[in-house]
Amino acid sequence: MNVHIRFEAWLLILSFLSGCWLMAVYDVLRLLRLAFPHGTFLTGAEDLLYWLYASLLTFSLLYTQNSGLVRAYVIAGVFAGMVLYNNFISRILFKLLKKLN
Repeated sequence: MNVHIRFEAWLLILSFLSGCWLMAVYDVLRLLRLAFPHGTFLTGAEDLLYWLYASLLTFSLLYTQNSGLVRAYVIAGVFAGMVLYNNFISRILFKLLKKLN
């Protein structure tokens, strides 16, 4: 396999895993909100901090792995990781938590 293709495949895998990680972090926020309900201002502040973190993580991935060049497949990989994590792992996790309640 060509070195460039291997690098691009590795970058896609890293972006997918970054998306999964970002949804796992958001699940922690969701669990905290279930355990300790709070108002809309605090929820908005948490979401703002989360999206700042998500943008910095994605930017650092692009900066360190791809010399800062934005590639559509990297953004798509992050998005795909988030969607797949949310639809499978997160959904199962919260169903189990509801059964424990």
